[in-house]
Amino acid sequence: MDKILILDFGSQYTQLIARRIRELNVYCEIFPFDIDLKKITTFDANGIILSGGPNSVYEEETPSAPKEIFKLNIPILGICYGMQTIVNQLGGKVQTSNKREFGYAEIRAHGHSKLLSNIQDKSNKEGHGLLDVWMSHGDKVTSLPSGFKIIASNESTPIAGIANDEQNIYGFQFHPEVTHTTQGQKIIERFVMNICKVKADWNMPDYVETAIQNIKNIVGKDDVLLGLSGGVDSSVAAMLIHKAIGEQLTCIFVDHGLLRLNEAEIVMQTFNKNLGVKVINIDATKKFMGDLKGVYDPEQKRKIIGKDFVEIFQEEAKKLSNVKWLAQGTIYPDVIESAGGKSKKAHNIKSHHNVGGLPDTLSLKLLEPLRELFKDEVRELGVALGLKKEMVYRHPFPGPGLGVRILGEVKQEFADLLRKADAIFIEELKESGWYDKTSQAFTVFLPVKSVGVMGDGRTYEYVASLRAVVTSDFMTAEWAKLPYELLGKVSNRIINEVKGINRVVYDISGKPPSTIEWE
Repeated sequence: MDKILILDFGSQYTQLIARRIRELNVYCEIFPFDIDLKKITTFDANGIILSGGPNSVYEEETPSAPKEIFKLNIPILGICYGMQTIVNQLGGKVQTSNKREFGYAEIRAHGHSKLLSNIQDKSNKEGHGLLDVWMSHGDKVTSLPSGFKIIASNESTPIAGIANDEQNIYGFQFHPEVTHTTQGQKIIERFVMNICKVKADWNMPDYVETAIQNIKNIVGKDDVLLGLSGGVDSSVAAMLIHKAIGEQLTCIFVDHGLLRLNEAEIVMQTFNKNLGVKVINIDATKKFMGDLKGVYDPEQKRKIIGKDFVEIFQEEAKKLSNVKWLAQGTIYPDVIESAGGKSKKAHNIKSHHNVGGLPDTLSLKLLEPLRELFKDEVRELGVALGLKKEMVYRHPFPGPGLGVRILGEVKQEFADLLRKADAIFIEELKESGWYDKTSQAFTVFLPVKSVGVMGDGRTYEYVASLRAVVTSDFMTAEWAKLPYELLGKVSNRIINEVKGINRVVYDISGKPPSTIEWE
């Protein structure tokens, strides 16, 4: 099987590179940049991509690619820091720039490279091809190594792309893996398919069989305990593990009082009654609410919720004699934002309660069968496993639940208001046909009060914010352009039907700079 190797220098977008390659039905893996050379050669890649990263190549202790990769005679593409380390290691120069670029930029694409030839968004009056790209850098290349030429540039970044066509070594200062680079997928496809000359021979059915066999090999005759939330990730993980080991899997569904409306009933009906998966239902509302009392910081809330989950699993595991594994529905975006990938080089964005290993007090080994998959891949896997479409394509729901959609302190009153408001929003999205047009939609509770008027009386009640985004990978996202009529209907229903909320707003922030969830 043909494959691409990605060496990670700590970019928040590294797994996006992997996602773009997998969209081409090409297998790839991510290794840390300082991986042992033997593992690189054993992997036997058809091409190597060097990711971006937060460092500068001119620092005293700076990450660099294994110098031996330049002697493997396979194509290499460097992105952002990846390009800079290629330049630095091969004899060029990189220095700090007095003009940083973060966000959209327009560059001229020079057509004398086989990587960019005939790829453009538009052309200027001189007939030169132009590309709309996403920049994120504070350093710049000032001189090229021998044998390299400039293939992309703009006023701020005169050397925005480089090429050594003879050795098949390339670099971009911009990020082709980010959807804001409109021709980014074409560029990656050109590198992977045309320059690396790989075959598109990786697909989800093959992955299913491989994943099932891996689970069997890892688990053996041990029993597995899985935390089932009802969300897409844990549901698909449950079905995958159930397919692999059947009755060896026991699921624990914990009602922490922060679930969507009627969530517990839906989960038990789907998995316990319809699919034959063993599920233990535990109502732990009082414990979670008590432990969250007086806590305002989102990171602290996540840690408390994660700790409580672990304690409950630990208690239940003691009741089951052969349980050796704790399974979780951790997926790539969770790992990225928690800086929990293979490289451990990325800066932390926010922690995830299901990422980062297990405490010493929990004597279980960790099983994460979805850890290398993106959200759309998880959905594709769910369909391949036979889950109903309405379950698989349900919008994501965070492990901490409404605990991170209630800003500040979590209270039962707030959770009840938010549950009702969110159910109305989702109901209207489905009724209007917009649910399937958005990638994730939900309501956020704001612990502030505003003055309103209902009938002839003054109200002083809370605020709810609607959030809906469109994305292909959940690493970047655009806010959904919902019709005003729909937003107005949702607002009217929430204000009229949810006593305690008198104002509804709509979040029009993209990712980046915002995250999809508020906390």
